[in-house]
Amino acid sequence: MTGRDLRTLFSSNDRSISASEAFTNRQAQWQAVTTHLAEHIRHVTRADFDVEDLEAPRRNILVFHGVGGIGKSTLSRKIEASLSSSEHRPVQWESPSHPQERILPVRIDLARAAGMDFERVVLTIRLAVAALGRSMPAFDLALRRYWEHNHPGEPIEEYLRRGGLLSRFSAAAALPQQMQSALSDVAQALLLPGTVGSALGQGAGALVKALRERRQSVRALADCSRLADLLEAEPDLEALSFYPHLLAWDLAQLPGAKSALPVILLDTFEDTGDRTHRDFERLLQRIVWLMPNAFFVVTGRNRLQWAESSLEGQLDWTGPNAWPGLVSDTPRTGSGVSGRHILIGDFSPEDCEDYLSRRLSRNGHPLIDEPVRRIIAERSHGLPLYLDLSVMRYLELRRSGRQPQATDFDHDFPALIARTLRDLTAEERHVLRSVSLLSAFSVPLATQAAGMQHDAPALRLTERPFIRQSSSGVWPFHVHDLIRAAIRNPDDASDDRWSEQDWQRAAQRAFHTLESQWRQDLRRDRAILVSCLQQGLLLARDFHLDLGWLANAAFQYVGDSIWEPLVLPATDTASSGGVRTAADALVETLSAIARRQHEHRERTVSRLSAILASGLLPDGLVELAAYYQAKAQRDLGLTDDSRHGMQRVASAGGRLASAARRGLAHLSRVSGDFPAALEAAGSLGWAGRHHRVLGDVWWVQGDMERAVAAYLAGRSDAEEHGVVGETAVAQAHLAFAVSFVDPLRADDELDLADRLLSPLSLRSNEMTARIAALVRDAGFAEDLPDRAAVQLAEIGVSGISYAAAKLQLALCFHHAVLDAQDNLAAGIARLSELTQSGYYAYYVEIAHFMGDLPLPPNTVRARWIDGERQTRERWRNMVLGRRDHVGTVR
Repeated sequence: MTGRDLRTLFSSNDRSISASEAFTNRQAQWQAVTTHLAEHIRHVTRADFDVEDLEAPRRNILVFHGVGGIGKSTLSRKIEASLSSSEHRPVQWESPSHPQERILPVRIDLARAAGMDFERVVLTIRLAVAALGRSMPAFDLALRRYWEHNHPGEPIEEYLRRGGLLSRFSAAAALPQQMQSALSDVAQALLLPGTVGSALGQGAGALVKALRERRQSVRALADCSRLADLLEAEPDLEALSFYPHLLAWDLAQLPGAKSALPVILLDTFEDTGDRTHRDFERLLQRIVWLMPNAFFVVTGRNRLQWAESSLEGQLDWTGPNAWPGLVSDTPRTGSGVSGRHILIGDFSPEDCEDYLSRRLSRNGHPLIDEPVRRIIAERSHGLPLYLDLSVMRYLELRRSGRQPQATDFDHDFPALIARTLRDLTAEERHVLRSVSLLSAFSVPLATQAAGMQHDAPALRLTERPFIRQSSSGVWPFHVHDLIRAAIRNPDDASDDRWSEQDWQRAAQRAFHTLESQWRQDLRRDRAILVSCLQQGLLLARDFHLDLGWLANAAFQYVGDSIWEPLVLPATDTASSGGVRTAADALVETLSAIARRQHEHRERTVSRLSAILASGLLPDGLVELAAYYQAKAQRDLGLTDDSRHGMQRVASAGGRLASAARRGLAHLSRVSGDFPAALEAAGSLGWAGRHHRVLGDVWWVQGDMERAVAAYLAGRSDAEEHGVVGETAVAQAHLAFAVSFVDPLRADDELDLADRLLSPLSLRSNEMTARIAALVRDAGFAEDLPDRAAVQLAEIGVSGISYAAAKLQLALCFHHAVLDAQDNLAAGIARLSELTQSGYYAYYVEIAHFMGDLPLPPNTVRARWIDGERQTRERWRNMVLGRRDHVGTVR
């Protein structure tokens, strides 16, 4: 709990420094609940307590806040259960001093996923009170009027049943009868015909008049001074937010033997809005203010700012006078009030900054400079303990006679280990050290990595606050980043610290555990592959392990053609330049292959060349670097180098031999030797993606029917084999071929291509799809040249030279359709420049075919499968067909 930090206070002779402390644990949090609840009970049972006093400061709230995943909701649920029955209370939690039967706890989950709106909040509180077995006449009258106005024709019991509230509260079924009883009593007292309808319909005015005249017949209700005003108000949401005042009044009228004190736990308070939008928060604050005899326990990620005067106008009651318990317990306030904010778990960056600003101060100003506070907050990962240790280090450095600097806090604290391990069993400590080698884990994985035969230690460990849980990854748990780094710190001075050999053995166990996880995945789940590969690579690199299963996993990774980034933390090796082990070489190889989608191909060639030159890759993995080096060389237009590399891989007969033979077929195609490419495609099979190679041959012949059929067959093959990347590649090429002959169908094909490509990282094929969009719009879109210029700039960044030529061919198609001879001539000239190496030179021929232009005498002619004349006719007919289509549409 918030209080004076004596340890910090006694760490310096400088009496001008003021310090405050704000750390707790779960047992202390329970103690805070019972202490403040007992104080609240004493307050509301005093003779001078007035439930209708709307001006007195409020101390009926306690706030637990901390980062997500630290267990705030669990704490909230445990508090509710412990207040409901002693048998649900953890053994280490002390018994409360108040009588259990007088407490009426109800927890309300405000998370967006729970679908809790303000109306349900009010109903939930009333349903909890229904357990007392008595009507709440003032509140029930107002609620019934509101209900009939806002839910005409819908019985409240049906709403409760449909919303699941009836099943949650055992006494919920009695609520309609309790409301009916209150209304019947009023109707009888006023001698109105009928009951409910009279009281709330034509009798509403009579009831209000009777209340204002304080007639003997409604004397009990007339003592509720604001009931008449609320019944006269429009029964909307705004009025509903003030009805809790009536419920508080009703509860205050109960005789002592029948009375009870509601403890309302508001969980996930951060989902009520943010620091700008506070509409829901304002309504909830009214409940807290208008029910001073109830006790509220709020759990959320942030402190409640209600005690800050700057919020005046956004909330109804703000400032330190209204909420003295919510004022930060800092030297600036000089307040002796025990703080009602209790910090649990990690802090948000804003709370780190706020904590460091308030923890040490001098004359009301933060003692720690802003740059130092920032670096401490960043390195803390929101862990309060790190902030605490950093404050002590700051004072220690200051005692040495110099002003601490930001660089002084690039520091790990061995004390983190001691404090983390302090209350763990020996088995739990062993599991923790084992899983600190992993970025994520499950209970079975942790047990196997720790070499244990039972899950109990791992299960217990997952309940600790420094173990985080997330549903987004393959394995749900991970150790807090800062704790993980501290556990692996060589300065560990704990009694059962591990030796280097212990860590090496643990790394070997974890490595083989990941292998088992990967091999047991019969579904070939991509996420499991990447997670195992990434963590396995990290272990192999950091602990100099033999690559083993990583070689097979690496080939599976590249075989799917998806290219998720494999991001590994930087090492001293990386910063000092070069690779030193086989694991370093494989990490660099896979990184270069994946990053080629986002880097210039020259960078890819450079990285892979360096790896091959190092000689560190095992023989079985050399072809991996060599093949993708050759692919990148082909993209750069270095066709001779690419052919040499492909031939070396193909002749080795390894896993990528078929892919290399496909690469050689592509090289035959780009040089214009189409019969050779067609012949090579016949022997490639699925492994060599023969259908895609055929499609690549047929579209340049102008035979889009055969090209589309080949790409469709390739896509079907890829789908049958479950290779998502190849499916997207085939679809992108299919969309490109269709775009020449059927713009309407091209819309659908491009849409599918975009959906298939969007979750992947296939840059060259994304470019193909975008060029296809230009082909589809050729002759129609006036802005097409501008769009092409933007794409050309992006192609320049990537270094994929062939894409520039392909883009220029699409522009020539556009100019030919428009019969823009000057633009077409300029486009052909640009194509000639782009293909002057001799590769893709047939694009120049195709552009001439499109414009029905004669070929210059010095043109390098391709070997067309059906001869030049028929190929020319196909391309010219495509242009004429598009021209007719454009004329029809316009």
